[in-house]
Amino acid sequence: MTDLTQALGATASGLRAQATRLRHLSENIANADTPGYRRKTISFQQAKEGVRVGNMSLDDAEGIKHFDPNHPLADESGHYFGSNVNLLVEIADAREAQRSYEANLKVFEQTRQMSASLIDILRR
Repeated sequence: MTDLTQALGATASGLRAQATRLRHLSENIANADTPGYRRKTISFQQAKEGVRVGNMSLDDAEGIKHFDPNHPLADESGHYFGSNVNLLVEIADAREAQRSYEANLKVFEQTRQMSASLIDILRR
């Protein structure tokens, strides 16, 4: 039974990690048009039983330079920096995270069903 418990713990940690990743990707997409916004990234680290989310970091890439002398953030040359979020990258990452989440959910459900079947067998 401990193997099934460990499997549930591992898949639950994967679900939490991918949910956190999706939250950061959603924030990036929501702020794609925010001047000066820097893309957030997270890393995953192996834990004793599963995975855990590492530190959140900001992407060092420079934002796109825009020319608009009337913009409140424009410098003396009339330029300001937009965000460094690439929507294509964010959407692709979100799709990958969603599929990983769904795969973890399927493993979680199958492990739960196996546990229930084992308990039914032991009751007989």
